[in-house]
This record gives sequence, structure tokens and C-alpha cells, in this order.
Amino acid sequence: MLVNMKDMLAKAAREGYGVGNFDVFNTELLKGVMEAAEEAAAPVILAYSPPFEKYSPLAYFAPAMKAWAEDTDLPVVLHYDHGTSLEGCMHAVACGCNSIMIDASSKPFEENVATVKAVVDYCHPLGIPVEAELGHVGDEGEYTLEGYGYTDPAQAAEFVRRTGIDFLAVAIGNQHGVYTAEPKINYEVLQAVREAVDVPLVLHGASGIPAEDIRRCCREGITKINIHTDMLLEAIATLKGDLAAGEKSYHTMSAHHTAAVKKVALEKMRLFGSDGKGR
Repeated sequence: MLVNMKDMLAKAAREGYGVGNFDVFNTELLKGVMEAAEEAAAPVILAYSPPFEKYSPLAYFAPAMKAWAEDTDLPVVLHYDHGTSLEGCMHAVACGCNSIMIDASSKPFEENVATVKAVVDYCHPLGIPVEAELGHVGDEGEYTLEGYGYTDPAQAAEFVRRTGIDFLAVAIGNQHGVYTAEPKINYEVLQAVREAVDVPLVLHGASGIPAEDIRRCCREGITKINIHTDMLLEAIATLKGDLAAGEKSYHTMSAHHTAAVKKVALEKMRLFGSDGKGR
């Protein structure tokens, strides 16, 4: 069933667990994540990001996500991840997304505020919550903390107050994509931001972060955790294995792809502590 993410994450915050945000753009990813959610009895956030348009346009894929969401009694959110413009976010809403992230984190603070506020002003009258990012989560590439754009705890309260956002994505040493060195999470920044704001906090780039760091992040206030790369890496490994074994059936490889995604998603839901929290 479709639910409001504010309610979903408020429950997670009260009970001390994280909810998985899984970025999906094809049937194997979608099916694998939803099968994992059913087995784990976990709430789930199905997310879609603008770069996926080249593979599976949102106007066509959103109805599939919505159908899966409405066909379960588990809490499900359809989230637009890393929107880059008001127009893109409006399109996502029109397609059926009931949660929006607008990411202007690479812009100067005042421009970030103005961009986010415009999206909030559009979404809130429709009952749609908004996520934004302060600081700048590392982009995919060589992992380094030199010049890293940590979230400024001193700015966090002002950012939340002036934009009216419902969720704040934090930059605490995390990075999108594959880590080329062991991630180093800055818990001092996380704790300071948690004390500064009263909205749920979001961890992007969680694929590849060690399990104990994830558990600690959940204990220290992270309630939404984004996963994409780990699912893709497991799927690629499975497909390579099938090809190496001489598998010639696309249908079999597709089923193995789905099973690989389910395996990763199920492990993450259990790691986040959200298993059993959907019913």
C-alpha cells in the first residue's frame, strides 16, 4: 500500500531502525526488491532517479512501481531521487511519485535554499514530502576526503527552517557508487546535525559502507538508507557467472538476476533492522 514517507520514517525514528531506499529502473530490480520486502515483512522505498530515463522512462515505469506498491499490504513509498529541477520534480509527481528529492547540493547555499524552497512550495500543498541535501555527498570516482563537502551542522537548522523540507540527506564521508577505499564516516558531524534538526536524516551512497557503520548510523539518527550499487554489482556477478557456465536462456538469466537483487535487498533490510516492521 502506498503511504506517506513522513509517517513511514517517523515510525522508524521512534523504533530505531532504518528504511531501505532501493533505486530501481527495470523489472528484475523492482521484482527482486519487492520479493525481499515481502519475505522480510519490511517497509520499502522504491526510488527512481533522472539518469534512468534513458533506460526506462518514468512515465512508463512509474505505473509498474505503483502496481507493485498497491498489490501489497506492506508500506511502500514511490520516491523521486536526486531531482535536478522543479520541472523534473513536477513530472515525477504527475507520474505518481509520492515523495520527492530535489538535489541542489552542488550549488551555493542561497541557491540551494531557493531551489529547494520552490519544490517544497509546489509539493507540500499536494501532501507530498520533500528531501534535500546539505553539504555534498561524494560523487562516484576515487574516494577521497580531501576537500569533501561535509554537511555544516551550523547551517543545517537554518536550511531546514528556510526550505521547510521533511528529510535531510547528510554528507558525512559517504559517496555514491563504488568506494575505492574504506569509507570513513564522520560521526561527530552526524551527531551534531542530528542535534541541530528535528527532521529524519538520510544516508546516500550506503552501498559498500561496512555493516557496523550502517548499524551505528541507524542508532545515531539515520532513518532512510539509499542502496543501488550493491544490487547492480551482485546482478552483474550473477550474469557473468551464467555466461561463464554456458547458460543460453535469457529467461533463466533474468530469473537469476532477480534472485541476486532479492538477496542483496533482503540482507540490507535485515541490516537496517526494518525486517518485521512492515506489518
